[in-house]
Amino acid sequence: MTTEFQKLLAAMMEQGTEMARLFNPALESFNPKAFEKMFPTMPADMLEMWFGKTFNRDGLDARTRLLVTLAGQVTLGAQAEAALRLTIRHALEAGATEREIAEVIFQMSMFGGVPAMTKALELAREVFDEKSGENT
Repeated sequence: MTTEFQKLLAAMMEQGTEMARLFNPALESFNPKAFEKMFPTMPADMLEMWFGKTFNRDGLDARTRLLVTLAGQVTLGAQAEAALRLTIRHALEAGATEREIAEVIFQMSMFGGVPAMTKALELAREVFDEKSGENT
């Protein structure tokens, strides 16, 4: 591996780690090495492909990416409950407002159906209530 390629790979990994941290600002540190016991090459491959090359600072910001992710999860309905909660928390941490999150969920009712929207709104309300309880 040439020195130039090593520098490029290091820069992509650094950018990928930063974008992953922006997806969850509540994390104090992001350690891609933690996945290596189960999938030895997954962290580097994922970070390089998703965050190093595909997702970058010149594209969508973390807040917008999380709102788009939320939209997709709403259409999955009940099978995405845990992911919905986590994405809503992360979107709030990344600067999305409760109103923006609710609007995204409402918008997805035409694609995922009213039951999926209703469940997502219930989950969002629970997360909002948890967050407001943290601030008291």
